[in-house]
Amino acid sequence: MRNLLLVLILGILASRLPAQDTDLQPMVTKETSRGWEAVGRLDIDRSGFCTAALIAETTILTAAHCLFDDQGARIPPDRFTFLAGLRDDRAAATRAVTRATPHPDYIHHGARAQNDAVSVDLAVLELDRPIRLPSLAPYPVGVAPTQDMPLTVVSYARDRANIASLQKTCHVLDAISHVVMMTCAADFGASGAPVFATGNGIARIVAVLSAKGESDGDAVSLAATVSDTLDALLAAHITAQTPILSNGPRFTASGARNDTGAKFVRP
Repeated sequence: MRNLLLVLILGILASRLPAQDTDLQPMVTKETSRGWEAVGRLDIDRSGFCTAALIAETTILTAAHCLFDDQGARIPPDRFTFLAGLRDDRAAATRAVTRATPHPDYIHHGARAQNDAVSVDLAVLELDRPIRLPSLAPYPVGVAPTQDMPLTVVSYARDRANIASLQKTCHVLDAISHVVMMTCAADFGASGAPVFATGNGIARIVAVLSAKGESDGDAVSLAATVSDTLDALLAAHITAQTPILSNGPRFTASGARNDTGAKFVRP
């Protein structure tokens, strides 16, 4: 994966960023939020947050690194709260979390994004009660996006913590080995944000935002695709046999910076 992702980064440095991206738009009204209410803020121990999305009545999807604190220890499930469709301090549904499972191959490496970890930076969390509201239908999962594919991202972030923002159109710059590099905006708090592709009027989650950074002076983001990795994660969640992993680098790539000039950190 290290060499493959290096090829990916080199490829983006030689390419031009698409000019068709739209800006982030805060979804300030019920109308502008329509269809995106099942995305919510995932509060963590009242001290931080990520973004997550409903994929089943009792299951949300986010980034695996959201399950670890700054010291690399697993955060207990009861420290999480999911606020679906949060807008101006009011949520369409609020749920506690009873179980949280990172992908079984994920190893946490702290704030700096490690190359191999991004490809499995996925986690599912079990809610204490189902969410059964017509406006909060779970999102289906779609196939991995390909280069130049238009995408949509819904996220919360530190400067827009109480209202979700929509980037209606951003693009894949390159895709390889379960990782996509994108022009999609990312900032702290947007970790775990769902990346959507829309077809036949249906928005499907195709990736989960993992890291932000820059390449040759341009802001870019990395996301883990879900179509080929979600099954293993859900199986681990069901069997509750996922090991608790932290602070155990098993390869030498720093992920934070390399010879290409690209650098990435967790948003």
